[in-house]
Amino acid sequence: MSGEEIRPIIERLGNIVGADSGLGGTLKLDFGAAGSVFIDGKSSPNIVCDGEGKSADCTIAVSLENFRRISTRELDPMSAFLTGKIRVAGDMGLAMRLGPIWQNARASGRA
Repeated sequence: MSGEEIRPIIERLGNIVGADSGLGGTLKLDFGAAGSVFIDGKSSPNIVCDGEGKSADCTIAVSLENFRRISTRELDPMSAFLTGKIRVAGDMGLAMRLGPIWQNARASGRA
């Protein structure tokens, strides 16, 4: 079970992803010991839940601090990737599809 710090992220990402994110795959945000978030972009409607014990088409490993910095635009996701603050395993194309979803959420005030 994810920790207290992860539950609000699951809720917020559920609002951002919505019923049909267009991801077309499964994605896991791995925050290490703090827990993880699983996004099922294959199901209809899409599901965002605790990622413990789940495998995904793409796993993004990031610290909670860097995730927060990305969320508040203090850290550019591409720069974070290039400097090793984010690690991606699996389908890189799926990871890239998360970017526009996040940007649209910021523009609409949901992020």
